Amino acid sequence: LINVCDKPVIQYVLSALKTAKKIDRIIVATTKITPKTTALMRQLGVEVVETPGNDYVSDMGYVVSTLKLGVFLAIAADLPLVKGEMIDAVMERYERCGKPALTVAVPLETKAKLGMCIEYSFDTDDKQKVVPVGINVIDGSKRYGDEWLDQDIYVMTQEELAVNINTVQELALAERLLAVQNKK
Repeated sequence: LINVCDKPVIQYVLSALKTAKKIDRIIVATTKITPKTTALMRQLGVEVVETPGNDYVSDMGYVVSTLKLGVFLAIAADLPLVKGEMIDAVMERYERCGKPALTVAVPLETKAKLGMCIEYSFDTDDKQKVVPVGINVIDGSKRYGDEWLDQDIYVMTQEELAVNINTVQELALAERLLAVQNKK
């Protein structure tokens, strides 16, 4: 619920999901320790599922099994610059890839150029260093416990996808970039 330009960051993500043509249902996963998020989502008319709050992966598994989800997009709530057309591009790539999972990443140098924190990176098959952005598409019907699914890596170059908010400096960057976007 951190405010970015006087609006909770999750509302930017919700706006992007609502404008994406390939998204037909929005569900926000919360826990008992996030009652304000749950309340805001209900106030906004967004479907909410309260998870046990163990960790990201097991909570996602809980949502998938509880709602019996097939293919779904999981997106972090701290991506204020994501747009609906970016989400549609991700879904189109997933539809073409032929694998049960897709991870979206940006080049490591994109994050570094913006001065973003880099906690984790990995090499793609062609040895490009990338950082996951917090967007995944998964076929829930193929998910068996915590086993690793064969996945495609979709490297997107839009700087907007590299901006997620984990520090005060990243919040300031997001606000500067949103101010520039709003002037256009």
